[in-house]
Amino acid sequence: MKERRVLVVEDERTIAESVAARLRAEGFAVDLAADGPSAVESVRLNPPDLVVLDVMLPGFDGLEVCRRIQADRPVPVLMLTARDDETDLLVGLAVGADDYLTKPFSLRELAARVHALLRRVDRAASIGQQILRFGDLEINQAERRVRRAGIEAHLTPTEFDLLVHLAGRPRTVLPRERLLTDVWGWADGSGTRTVDSHIKALRRKLGADLIRTVHGVGYALEVQP
Repeated sequence: MKERRVLVVEDERTIAESVAARLRAEGFAVDLAADGPSAVESVRLNPPDLVVLDVMLPGFDGLEVCRRIQADRPVPVLMLTARDDETDLLVGLAVGADDYLTKPFSLRELAARVHALLRRVDRAASIGQQILRFGDLEINQAERRVRRAGIEAHLTPTEFDLLVHLAGRPRTVLPRERLLTDVWGWADGSGTRTVDSHIKALRRKLGADLIRTVHGVGYALEVQP
Protein backbone atom coordinates (compact mmCIF):
# COMPACT_ATOMS: atom_id res chain seq x y z
CA MET A 1 0.00 0.00 0.00
CA LYS A 2 1.28 3.43 -0.91
CA GLU A 3 2.52 5.47 2.05
CA ARG A 4 0.10 8.27 2.91
CA ARG A 5 1.53 11.80 2.92
CA VAL A 6 0.47 14.42 5.45
CA LEU A 7 1.46 18.08 5.33
CA VAL A 8 1.74 19.71 8.77
CA VAL A 9 1.50 23.50 8.61
CA GLU A 10 2.48 24.98 11.97
CA ASP A 11 4.81 27.89 12.82
CA GLU A 12 5.44 26.78 16.42
CA ARG A 13 8.42 24.49 15.95
CA THR A 14 7.86 22.40 19.08
CA ILE A 15 4.26 21.64 18.14
CA ALA A 16 5.15 20.96 14.51
CA GLU A 17 7.88 18.51 15.42
CA SER A 18 5.71 16.73 17.99
CA VAL A 19 2.85 16.33 15.52
CA ALA A 20 5.23 15.17 12.78
CA ALA A 21 6.86 12.61 15.09
CA ARG A 22 3.49 11.16 16.12
CA LEU A 23 2.25 10.92 12.54
CA ARG A 24 5.47 9.30 11.38
CA ALA A 25 5.08 6.78 14.18
CA GLU A 26 1.60 6.09 12.79
CA GLY A 27 3.14 5.24 9.41
CA PHE A 28 2.69 8.49 7.51
CA ALA A 29 5.19 10.39 5.40
CA VAL A 30 5.21 13.94 6.78
CA ASP A 31 6.15 17.27 5.20
CA LEU A 32 6.42 20.47 7.23
CA ALA A 33 5.63 24.10 6.42
CA ALA A 34 5.89 27.07 8.79
CA ASP A 35 4.02 29.81 6.90
CA GLY A 36 1.20 30.34 4.43
CA PRO A 37 3.16 30.72 1.18
CA SER A 38 5.39 27.70 1.79
CA ALA A 39 2.33 25.59 2.66
CA VAL A 40 0.64 26.39 -0.65
CA GLU A 41 3.89 25.70 -2.51
CA SER A 42 4.36 22.39 -0.71
CA VAL A 43 0.86 21.26 -1.71
CA ARG A 44 1.65 22.16 -5.32
CA LEU A 45 4.98 20.32 -5.41
CA ASN A 46 4.08 17.29 -3.26
CA PRO A 47 0.30 16.84 -3.16
CA PRO A 48 -0.61 15.44 0.28
CA ASP A 49 -3.37 13.04 1.19
CA LEU A 50 -4.28 15.26 4.15
CA VAL A 51 -3.27 18.63 5.61
CA VAL A 52 -2.99 19.48 9.32
CA LEU A 53 -3.29 23.26 9.25
CA ASP A 54 -2.81 25.87 11.97
CA VAL A 55 -5.02 28.96 11.70
CA MET A 56 -2.46 31.53 12.87
CA LEU A 57 0.47 31.62 10.43
CA PRO A 58 2.98 34.17 9.13
CA GLY A 59 2.74 35.26 5.49
CA PHE A 60 -0.98 34.66 5.29
CA ASP A 61 -3.17 32.73 7.68
CA GLY A 62 -4.49 29.20 7.59
CA LEU A 63 -7.88 30.30 6.30
CA GLU A 64 -6.26 31.71 3.16
CA VAL A 65 -4.11 28.59 2.82
CA CYS A 66 -7.26 26.48 2.98
CA ARG A 67 -9.03 28.59 0.36
CA ARG A 68 -6.11 28.31 -2.05
CA ILE A 69 -5.43 24.61 -1.74
CA GLN A 70 -9.11 23.64 -1.89
CA ALA A 71 -9.60 25.72 -5.03
CA ASP A 72 -6.95 23.64 -6.81
CA ARG A 73 -7.71 20.07 -5.66
CA PRO A 74 -9.98 19.07 -2.78
CA VAL A 75 -7.95 17.56 0.04
CA PRO A 76 -9.00 16.69 3.60
CA VAL A 77 -7.98 19.44 6.05
CA LEU A 78 -7.75 19.15 9.83
CA MET A 79 -7.56 22.70 11.18
CA LEU A 80 -5.83 23.66 14.44
CA THR A 81 -6.94 26.77 16.32
CA ALA A 82 -5.51 28.34 19.46
CA ARG A 83 -8.86 29.70 20.60
CA ASP A 84 -12.19 28.01 21.10
CA ASP A 85 -13.79 30.87 19.20
CA GLU A 86 -16.94 29.80 17.37
CA THR A 87 -16.54 32.44 14.67
CA ASP A 88 -13.01 31.30 13.84
CA LEU A 89 -14.12 27.68 13.73
CA LEU A 90 -17.12 28.33 11.51
CA VAL A 91 -15.05 30.44 9.11
CA GLY A 92 -12.48 27.66 8.92
CA LEU A 93 -15.14 25.08 8.12
CA ALA A 94 -16.70 27.43 5.57
CA VAL A 95 -13.49 27.76 3.55
CA GLY A 96 -13.05 24.02 3.24
CA ALA A 97 -11.73 22.52 6.48
CA ASP A 98 -13.18 19.10 7.24
CA ASP A 99 -12.49 18.92 10.97
CA TYR A 100 -10.81 20.95 13.70
CA LEU A 101 -8.98 20.64 17.00
CA THR A 102 -8.58 23.36 19.60
CA LYS A 103 -5.17 23.84 21.24
CA PRO A 104 -4.03 22.36 23.51
CA PHE A 105 -4.88 18.93 22.07
CA SER A 106 -3.60 15.42 22.62
CA LEU A 107 -1.45 13.84 19.93
CA ARG A 108 -3.51 10.69 20.33
CA GLU A 109 -6.69 12.61 19.47
CA LEU A 110 -5.02 14.28 16.50
CA ALA A 111 -3.85 10.93 15.13
CA ALA A 112 -7.35 9.49 15.59
CA ARG A 113 -8.89 12.39 13.66
CA VAL A 114 -6.37 11.99 10.83
CA HIS A 115 -7.12 8.27 10.53
CA ALA A 116 -10.88 8.94 10.61
CA LEU A 117 -10.67 11.51 7.80
CA LEU A 118 -8.62 9.19 5.61
CA ARG A 119 -10.95 6.25 6.28
CA ARG A 120 -13.83 8.33 4.94
CA VAL A 121 -11.87 9.10 1.79
CA ASP A 122 -11.05 5.40 1.34
CA ARG A 123 -14.64 4.37 1.94
CA ALA A 124 -15.87 6.82 -0.68
CA ALA A 125 -13.21 5.66 -3.17
CA SER A 126 -14.33 2.04 -2.80
CA ILE A 127 -17.85 2.82 -4.03
CA GLY A 128 -18.53 1.46 -7.48
CA GLN A 129 -19.66 3.42 -10.51
CA GLN A 130 -22.90 4.76 -9.11
CA ILE A 131 -24.69 7.96 -10.04
CA LEU A 132 -27.51 9.31 -7.90
CA ARG A 133 -30.07 11.56 -9.61
CA PHE A 134 -32.79 13.59 -7.93
CA GLY A 135 -34.46 16.03 -10.29
CA ASP A 136 -31.72 18.38 -11.53
CA LEU A 137 -29.23 17.12 -8.92
CA GLU A 138 -26.63 14.56 -10.07
CA ILE A 139 -24.11 12.94 -7.71
CA ASN A 140 -21.37 10.84 -9.28
CA GLN A 141 -19.95 8.85 -6.38
CA ALA A 142 -17.06 7.25 -8.24
CA GLU A 143 -15.77 10.55 -9.65
CA ARG A 144 -16.87 12.53 -6.57
CA ARG A 145 -18.54 15.12 -8.78
CA VAL A 146 -21.80 16.95 -8.17
CA ARG A 147 -23.86 18.88 -10.69
CA ARG A 148 -27.07 20.79 -10.30
CA ALA A 149 -28.94 21.93 -13.41
CA GLY A 150 -25.86 20.86 -15.37
CA ILE A 151 -23.50 23.12 -13.43
CA GLU A 152 -20.71 21.44 -11.49
CA ALA A 153 -20.27 22.41 -7.83
CA HIS A 154 -16.83 22.30 -6.20
CA LEU A 155 -17.29 20.43 -2.90
CA THR A 156 -14.75 19.60 -0.23
CA PRO A 157 -14.36 15.91 0.71
CA THR A 158 -16.56 16.27 3.79
CA GLU A 159 -19.22 18.32 1.99
CA PHE A 160 -19.42 15.57 -0.61
CA ASP A 161 -19.65 12.80 2.00
CA LEU A 162 -22.37 14.69 3.88
CA LEU A 163 -24.39 15.21 0.70
CA VAL A 164 -24.11 11.53 -0.25
CA HIS A 165 -25.24 10.51 3.24
CA LEU A 166 -28.29 12.77 3.03
CA ALA A 167 -28.98 11.52 -0.50
CA GLY A 168 -28.98 7.94 0.75
CA ARG A 169 -32.15 8.78 2.72
CA PRO A 170 -33.89 11.52 0.72
CA ARG A 171 -36.67 13.44 2.47
CA THR A 172 -35.76 11.71 5.75
CA VAL A 173 -34.80 13.98 8.64
CA LEU A 174 -31.41 12.93 10.00
CA PRO A 175 -30.44 14.23 13.47
CA ARG A 176 -27.23 16.21 13.78
CA GLU A 177 -25.83 13.69 16.26
CA ARG A 178 -26.39 10.84 13.81
CA LEU A 179 -24.70 12.79 11.02
CA LEU A 180 -21.72 13.40 13.29
CA THR A 181 -21.46 9.67 13.98
CA ASP A 182 -22.02 8.46 10.42
CA VAL A 183 -20.10 11.10 8.46
CA TRP A 184 -17.45 12.37 10.86
CA GLY A 185 -17.11 9.26 13.04
CA TRP A 186 -17.58 11.25 16.26
CA ALA A 187 -18.95 9.28 19.17
CA ASP A 188 -20.44 12.28 20.98
CA GLY A 189 -22.67 15.16 19.92
CA SER A 190 -20.34 17.99 20.89
CA GLY A 191 -19.62 19.09 17.32
CA THR A 192 -23.09 19.89 16.00
CA ARG A 193 -21.95 23.33 14.81
CA THR A 194 -19.60 21.46 12.47
CA VAL A 195 -22.64 19.89 10.82
CA ASP A 196 -24.44 23.25 10.65
CA SER A 197 -21.45 24.89 8.95
CA HIS A 198 -21.18 22.21 6.29
CA ILE A 199 -24.92 22.37 5.63
CA LYS A 200 -24.58 26.13 5.06
CA ALA A 201 -21.76 25.48 2.61
CA LEU A 202 -23.85 22.95 0.67
CA ARG A 203 -26.74 25.40 0.45
CA ARG A 204 -24.42 28.14 -0.75
CA LYS A 205 -22.98 25.93 -3.48
CA LEU A 206 -26.07 23.97 -4.52
CA GLY A 207 -29.03 26.16 -3.62
CA ALA A 208 -30.82 27.07 -0.42
CA ASP A 209 -33.84 24.95 -1.34
CA LEU A 210 -31.94 21.68 -1.43
CA ILE A 211 -31.74 20.91 2.30
CA ARG A 212 -34.56 21.40 4.78
CA THR A 213 -33.91 22.26 8.43
CA VAL A 214 -36.07 20.74 11.14
CA HIS A 215 -35.24 23.00 14.07
CA GLY A 216 -33.99 21.17 17.11
CA VAL A 217 -33.68 17.91 15.19
CA GLY A 218 -31.61 17.90 12.01
CA TYR A 219 -31.66 18.06 8.22
CA ALA A 220 -33.27 16.37 5.22
CA LEU A 221 -32.46 16.43 1.50
CA GLU A 222 -35.55 17.88 -0.17
CA VAL A 223 -35.41 16.60 -3.75
CA GLN A 224 -37.77 15.30 -6.39
CA PRO A 225 -37.62 11.59 -7.18
